[in-house]
Amino acid sequence: MPPDFKELQNEILELKRQRNAIILSHNYQRVEIQDIADYVGDSLELSRKAATIDCELIVFCGVHFMAESASILSPDKTVLLPEIGAGCPMADMIQVNAPRPFREHFPGFDNPPAYVYPAEYSLMDIKRDHPGVPVVAYVNTTADIKAESEICCTSANVVKIIESLPGDTVICIPDKNLSMWAAKNTKKKVIAWDGYCNIHERVTPEDVLRAKEEHPSAVVIAHPECRIDVLELADHVTSTSGMLRFASSSKAHEFVIGTETGLLHRLRTENPGKIFYPLRQDMICPNMKKTTLQSILRAFRENTYVIKVPEEIRVRAKRALDRMLEIV
Repeated sequence: MPPDFKELQNEILELKRQRNAIILSHNYQRVEIQDIADYVGDSLELSRKAATIDCELIVFCGVHFMAESASILSPDKTVLLPEIGAGCPMADMIQVNAPRPFREHFPGFDNPPAYVYPAEYSLMDIKRDHPGVPVVAYVNTTADIKAESEICCTSANVVKIIESLPGDTVICIPDKNLSMWAAKNTKKKVIAWDGYCNIHERVTPEDVLRAKEEHPSAVVIAHPECRIDVLELADHVTSTSGMLRFASSSKAHEFVIGTETGLLHRLRTENPGKIFYPLRQDMICPNMKKTTLQSILRAFRENTYVIKVPEEIRVRAKRALDRMLEIV
């Protein structure tokens, strides 16, 4: 590690102590940030953990919707996002009321396994088309989208959440790939949204076949944000937390990891006797990598950038999260 990194890390840790703060790092953050975080994990896991810690300040090293989730679950704590420009393109693909003209009613289920709404629509458009159908919002959504949803889900529990709801139809937003995967694993009809993670979306079946040829002894693990034709070729499909658990418990020695490359650091650290390869070298999220030690130091010094979800939205968004937590 460069000497200046160590110096910055020490200064950050001292400011953290002075301000009674905790540092949260998503699994996709830079290595030097993961190494100084109090907790490293997925977005909801981190926010839930922060809500149980006696602290005054949460510095969330991730993207905007993650800091919102921390604000939703810890309204009495100050939440800082070191890089205000660290957003999630997928979360931004759906709006409650998009500034677009309303189009004619969208017809029924003729594109199995999931029916995908085009991006010209807003969430309210879908709800008007399908009154009474429950909305399942992926945690990778903004607070106002969560507030308009019946319940939230994660990539690990999406099928369980869908099957817990009444009726034979659900609206699942915003990731079409996660929705397609869920639809293949439930008998319910899934109305999806044409959103996606641009990092996972770029993986192709050819990438999986090439990885299997190059590493014939490796187990290929893919995140459910990947395309359905990729998931069907993978040996195992699971969330980032699931990847960590699977790699730890598996008797396999080599693994190909189909998610953002930041997870490889933790996988290698927790499994020193095993080998991990990225499914693609370019599975790097530029938004996750925007946060640096310098921006964390600035956040502590200048209180940048405060993320505070308005109470009216926070209460309703929390209700959607709480409903999920009651089931899982």
